[in-house]
Amino acid sequence: MSPTVPRMLIHPAYDPVAIAIGPLAIRWYGLMYLIAFLSTYLLGRWRIARGQGGGATLALLDDLQFFGVLGVILGGRLGYVLFYKPAYYLSHPLEIFAVWQGGMAFHGGFLGVLLAMLWVARRHQLRWLAVTDFIAPLVPIGLAAGRLGNYLNGELWGRITDVPWGMLFAHPAAGALPRHPSQLYQMGLEGLTLFALLWWHARRPRPLGELSALFLIGYGSLRFIAEWFREPDDFLGLLSLGWSMGQWLSLPMIIVGVLMLRWSRRSASTP
Repeated sequence: MSPTVPRMLIHPAYDPVAIAIGPLAIRWYGLMYLIAFLSTYLLGRWRIARGQGGGATLALLDDLQFFGVLGVILGGRLGYVLFYKPAYYLSHPLEIFAVWQGGMAFHGGFLGVLLAMLWVARRHQLRWLAVTDFIAPLVPIGLAAGRLGNYLNGELWGRITDVPWGMLFAHPAAGALPRHPSQLYQMGLEGLTLFALLWWHARRPRPLGELSALFLIGYGSLRFIAEWFREPDDFLGLLSLGWSMGQWLSLPMIIVGVLMLRWSRRSASTP
């Protein structure tokens, strides 16, 4: 009898172009960005309409959308350049602008959005943390869409595994070995799970900064967990303590979130 060959899932290798109309082509990842920004806007309108905006108005939401897009794109690209390949881009500075070649970092985009929210808060004469508290429950659905885009593109796959749902990815760098579909793990953890927790917690008024703190703790912790299953970048590998770059960048988010949560609750209890 021949040995039993374990069954494995095979990534469908989707066409990177989602919609093509003549010369116009919309790629999956671009479509996921559109879904992310649209979901943030619609959820923001829902919160404002129900009096959960904490002082946010539709005009502020419009500004957040515009400046937030700039923050995500510019911050995400510069974050990738500085956090992941500084030496390469120092030698090839013009390629910093070649965004069509890929290369975006969440943590850089996050910092870009924070700066955008600081500008919007000053413009609308609101406290910065009031704006970040408003936006925090809206973000995870967009993160889930981004991870779905990674999966559809067959990129950022997981580490080699023998679990029954291990998946073969077509990219030569993935090898002919089953890997964790870590993009779906991240979609479920950083996206859907974090959204459910923050949305539920935001139903009632909370102390200033609490929702922002919970976002930092939640995202940082869930991203740290998901990184154990994600293949580290081949040009970086694992760093100190066997942690990936994503884990090291998530650690400050957790620490700042814990400190912010303590400050928020102490401030709320102080007469």
